[in-house]
Amino acid sequence: MRANVLARMVGSDFMEEIEVVRNSELKAGYSTLGIVREKAFESIGRYVIVSKTIIASGAVSDWHHHGKRHLYGFLESGRMRLEYGAKGASAVDVGRGDFFHIPPRLVHRDVNPDKEQRVVVVNILVGRGDPVINVKTPEQD
Repeated sequence: MRANVLARMVGSDFMEEIEVVRNSELKAGYSTLGIVREKAFESIGRYVIVSKTIIASGAVSDWHHHGKRHLYGFLESGRMRLEYGAKGASAVDVGRGDFFHIPPRLVHRDVNPDKEQRVVVVNILVGRGDPVINVKTPEQD
């Protein structure tokens, strides 16, 4: 059973409890071929979304951006290349234990160069609007 934030009146104060979302309780997020996104937390109004992304071995995501949202990430396992820029000519490599930030509207794609190991990323999306917007080419938005 999912542990929820419970507020109880204690005199005139509210007492809050810690919320835990078990791995088995994650909710489906926006997923595409080879990329599985699962949500742990979503604030009221969806301003903050905390999720996990699993990128299958050898998978390459579609070109996409996160609209008006900032994406902050932590690479839990594997290694990943983020391609972006004109014709996708720019790229950064992210290794296990690394943190990264993708600014709003930056068109990019996630690449798992490893043919044997999946990538697991913890994401925090901050802002308003659709969390994932697919485009056909890096020049589109």
